[in-house]
Amino acid sequence: MRQFLHMEMDALERRIALRLAELRAARGWSLDTLAKSSGISRATLSRIERRELSPTASMLGALCSAYGWTLSQLIAAVEGDSASVVRASDQLVWRDPGTGYTRRVVSPPGPGLRGEMVEVRLPPGAVVAFETAPVQRLEHHLWMLEGALRLDVEGTAYRLSKGDCLRYVLGGATRFEADGKRGARYVIALAHP
Repeated sequence: MRQFLHMEMDALERRIALRLAELRAARGWSLDTLAKSSGISRATLSRIERRELSPTASMLGALCSAYGWTLSQLIAAVEGDSASVVRASDQLVWRDPGTGYTRRVVSPPGPGLRGEMVEVRLPPGAVVAFETAPVQRLEHHLWMLEGALRLDVEGTAYRLSKGDCLRYVLGGATRFEADGKRGARYVIALAHP
């Protein structure tokens, strides 16, 4: 089973790297242009596109922001056609190699649809920060399922526990930190403007 998950993750990372290269090529951007837009070095971008480096959640967040996409949109784009029913076994799970943060695309965005839903797991003490919103005015509804979370949304700090729900419209930086020994598990429902 572990070997299967490794092969599945390897295939997902390969498709993400290919899609990122396609997005850059479609816009006619050089690596230097993307580096300026994303804040990620040209060398690192090159290594990501060649699959020599697995991007972290923060890196993917910066790249998605440069392209005006959410991370879920990127993952859905490598997944293929969207269906009305997304079976648990077909939901893509991406793992941040730097923090162990995992993101399950429960309900990927589809053509003509404005909503998406993701499940996130943060290991104890893990921190994931995004410098900017991938899409301005992106509405979030974060519902805590397990553990505790410290969340900073554009300078306002929140501490959330099991069952709590926080609504916010994203326009700037966010920082997520798993609080406690169990880490944090939560669902984010996103509504695109």
